Amino acid sequence: MKIKGRLFIISIFIFFELISLLLFRDFSTWKLFIDLIAVIIIAWLIGKQYDKLSFYIERMNETDKNYQQLIETIPDSILIHYQNMTIYVNEAGKELLGAKNKDEIIGKSIYHFISPNYQELAKKRMVLLHQEKKPTNNVEQKLMRLDHKTIFVEISSRLIMYEGKMATLSVFKDITDKKEETEGLLQKSEKLALVGQMAAGIAHEIRNPLTSIKGFLQLFKAKYTDDQEHFELVLSELDRINLIISEFLVLAKPTAMEFKDREIKHLIKDVVTLVNTQAILNNVQIFVEFEADIPTIVCEENHLKQVFINILKNAIEAMPNGGNIDVKVNKLEIDKVSIKFIDHGIGIPADRIPTLGEPFYTTKEKGTGLGLMTSFKIIENHDGELKISSKLNEGTTVEVILPTVPETHLVNA
Repeated sequence: MKIKGRLFIISIFIFFELISLLLFRDFSTWKLFIDLIAVIIIAWLIGKQYDKLSFYIERMNETDKNYQQLIETIPDSILIHYQNMTIYVNEAGKELLGAKNKDEIIGKSIYHFISPNYQELAKKRMVLLHQEKKPTNNVEQKLMRLDHKTIFVEISSRLIMYEGKMATLSVFKDITDKKEETEGLLQKSEKLALVGQMAAGIAHEIRNPLTSIKGFLQLFKAKYTDDQEHFELVLSELDRINLIISEFLVLAKPTAMEFKDREIKHLIKDVVTLVNTQAILNNVQIFVEFEADIPTIVCEENHLKQVFINILKNAIEAMPNGGNIDVKVNKLEIDKVSIKFIDHGIGIPADRIPTLGEPFYTTKEKGTGLGLMTSFKIIENHDGELKISSKLNEGTTVEVILPTVPETHLVNA
């Protein structure tokens, strides 16, 4: 704490004491000494109080300055308004409301920025705030920016003293992106519910003819014993179709999965064997490359086969003029395996990649989008990742990353 106040007041007292001596000509040594001591003590005490007052005023001004700097730098938007007129806005608030400078906001009514449909709610909350003198809870509001864009915010308000008067401080948080994301999830949920209803409805109709076909094939197998291999292959494929239909019903009602240790090499080779006929007919060759020491994975074999077949069929269809598909299996980490499917087809536009996997969204003329959606769900159930990258007229890479042991399996084990 500085002592300049004390020194200044002592100096003044001594000055007046000297003037008194000169006027009254009383030069008594003892009296002069007593008076001087008294003057110095009184001046010191008064000066001390003055220094304290100056110190606290300086501290208060410094605190106010730091407080304003803090408000300016925090990411939340802050408006202070008095009698509904804006008297302060921080930098984040200026950006939120689309202003070039703060003067475009200060002096305007707060209702200038609130959408007409939300103004009645805002007025009720202001009345409640002044009645109860308590901070209001967060509530959603729709604002109109100065550039005429609309945004959604969460707002809370409280009463504060600002520049000597009772004002209202309102804190805004932009939730436009969050709201759009939530609405998107709701739409996706509605689509999934519709798919589930469709799946439950058509599965019975599909299984009836499959049962008849399988029965006749078993009869033919018993009759024509020379071609057992082909009959076995067709019957196994019918069983797989039945499993796919069962998995399709997962969209309506999840089913329990049976995880077992499997060699990823064997899974890939089986899938390539099944798809190879379609590939040859479309002048497509499939090349498989395995890194050394690929670990076994704990998985649901038929589910993964369904994913890999779907990816390979999509790759074949993406190359109408033929070409090569490269399948590369690598060990990413100690507990993860990467399977990449690389084609050199027509590619997918960048703006469509984020929507892949949504029901009824597809890049194919006659597609439904359900294949990729089911694939994403299966990989998700394996605690894995399905990544798609693509360039138009260059090709598409689909990467499936799988843990050697899914966390869900560890929890259930």
